[in-house]
Amino acid sequence: MSKALFIVDVQNDFTEHGALGVQGGDAVAARISKFVAEHAGDYEIIVASRDWHDGSNDNGGHFAESPDFVDTWPVHCVAGTAGAEYDPEFDTSLVTYHLKKGQGKPAYSLFEATSDEGLTATALLEQHGILDIDVVGLATDYCVRASALDAVAAGRRVRVFTDLVAGVHAESSDSALAEIAHAGAELAQTPLRE
Repeated sequence: MSKALFIVDVQNDFTEHGALGVQGGDAVAARISKFVAEHAGDYEIIVASRDWHDGSNDNGGHFAESPDFVDTWPVHCVAGTAGAEYDPEFDTSLVTYHLKKGQGKPAYSLFEATSDEGLTATALLEQHGILDIDVVGLATDYCVRASALDAVAAGRRVRVFTDLVAGVHAESSDSALAEIAHAGAELAQTPLRE
């Protein structure tokens, strides 16, 4: 078994009532939990990332009072706040590694994150001999996109479960999925029973 599940940024600030909430975020969090409960045994490792920004600065220009929602954003996912915590619908009990990204600078991809012990996604892939990566989480058009593209660039076989992601905008999410597929990833649906 040389497969990993990457769960991207299923956090309060990215679900319905957060600073950068996406519609359907809570439902995706619940479906991810169900999928993990049913399929954890399919994976060598399950990795969850979180935005984990500094509260005392603009995080390298990532935060802005008048954000453009492209390169600058309202304050979100500040370390130690409720917004940075995992969504309550996301059961993290089977997650094997927790990675934090941001921490003073802009970061979108799970590959930019580290564990509290300093482990990176790249190190985990090598350590566990991972060849295949399934990607799920929030938001399709930003951090899921960046994480999936980096996984392809890392030479892995990548699959994005389109029923376990939600995006900021429908149009940019569709474009992101098309870009991910063009890069060589597979777009799939989970075998989840409703």
